[in-house]
Amino acid sequence: TQCSFFEYRGYKVVYRRYASLFFIVGVEGEDENELAVLEFIHALVETLDRYFENVCELDIMFNLEKAHFILDEMVMNGCIIETNKNNILAPVHLLDKAAAS
Repeated sequence: TQCSFFEYRGYKVVYRRYASLFFIVGVEGEDENELAVLEFIHALVETLDRYFENVCELDIMFNLEKAHFILDEMVMNGCIIETNKNNILAPVHLLDKAAAS
């Protein structure tokens, strides 16, 4: 069987594999819920998938700034602040429109 989290040097490491992509999150403290972090990873992947239309490693490699921007819309100061895909992608689409004009 495969476990999606383990402890390493005082951190909880939570990971999830989607096709060829691995998403890994390290969290401190005993208060963090591993299942909540797995849900966050899933929300991140769904958001990236919606933006890039079937996200793959090349999308992230060649659009790293966009991927970071999407992550920044979801997390602030280490706390998850937004998981709604429409709210996350609205400013990204505005930037795309501004860049196109």
